[in-house]
Amino acid sequence: MSKAIFEELKTAVVQMDEDLTRRVAQTAVEQGVDACEAVNRGLVKGMEVVGEKYELEEYFIPEVLLCSDAMNAGIEVLKPHIKKEAGVTPYKVVIGVVQGDTHDIGKNLVKILQEAGGFEVYDLGRDVPLEQFIDKAVEVRADIIGMSTLMTSTMDNMGTVITMLQGRDLRERFKVLIGGGPISQSFADTIGADGYAPDATSAVRMARELVGS
Repeated sequence: MSKAIFEELKTAVVQMDEDLTRRVAQTAVEQGVDACEAVNRGLVKGMEVVGEKYELEEYFIPEVLLCSDAMNAGIEVLKPHIKKEAGVTPYKVVIGVVQGDTHDIGKNLVKILQEAGGFEVYDLGRDVPLEQFIDKAVEVRADIIGMSTLMTSTMDNMGTVITMLQGRDLRERFKVLIGGGPISQSFADTIGADGYAPDATSAVRMARELVGS
């Protein structure tokens, strides 16, 4: 039954159908389908198909945005039902999409899953000025600074933030976790990031490893 729900969610996202996505998500809740799996195996898989269609020029920006709206409609229904883990130390994470990039679907998923995983998440949004990552992390006494981008032209901004941390003698104070479409482990190593996450689920796992929980 769950597999059918996942497939319906994926299809609804690809078809840009907000109402259908919302209805299927509600059905998932009513049938006791794990909400986190519904997000990852349904909604996220749908957006992966959308990404492929965009690369093949079958979909363009307007279609991608409509698909994103459909996915977010499903997330709104499912988010309250994602099981929060009890007994987890509330480590603090500051996350955002680096300056110059406005793609925040992946970042939004990371936020949802990290909150479900027991983290206290401070979401700076998208196109975030680089200094703001550091200023907010200092303000809230964060454990982790998380940065994402889907654009190769803004990748180097992540390294700039790390350089800025070093310049302010704050590098040892925060763990830096990065992710996004063009990001790789080798790039993370090159700029001196503490961790790299290829997707939202692994971002939660990596964050735990970084804080030793």
